[in-house]
Amino acid sequence: MANYKRLFLAGHSYYLTVVTHQRKPLLVEHIELLRESFRESKSYYSYEIDAIVVLPDHIHMIITPEISTDYPKIVRAIKYNFSTKLVGCDCYLTDEEQSFSRYRRGLKTIWQKRYYEHTIRDEKDYFRCLEYMQNNPVKHGLVEEMKEWEYSSFV
Repeated sequence: MANYKRLFLAGHSYYLTVVTHQRKPLLVEHIELLRESFRESKSYYSYEIDAIVVLPDHIHMIITPEISTDYPKIVRAIKYNFSTKLVGCDCYLTDEEQSFSRYRRGLKTIWQKRYYEHTIRDEKDYFRCLEYMQNNPVKHGLVEEMKEWEYSSFV
């Protein structure tokens, strides 16, 4: 495995993509739980959500944390809170679909282990990320125009 190092730069924003395990379409269906998970994470960490778009199986967001090294913790908090609030949902993977070690420990799989992260370096980079996010629901065929997608900060 590559020796990946995250870039933590004070005062910078981060473009993040977080995806559900096996791209299960859970997020829009449980949008209130997801919103509550964000609220909960904000009670622990100080950050601004500059832009966000929630699709059925993934989230794109640009956040600006007060402390740059907090963004991995912020993602972890959102994922953890959503997963724990989803208890009782029939959307978990079956025992056969998840790893034996997770099954043995009684853990349920909701999210992909890793997430995509990009440190936004300048204004041009920021607007490129915004444009990508804004067009994502259209790209995935969920709506014909972005203004029709209600799970976004762009409407």
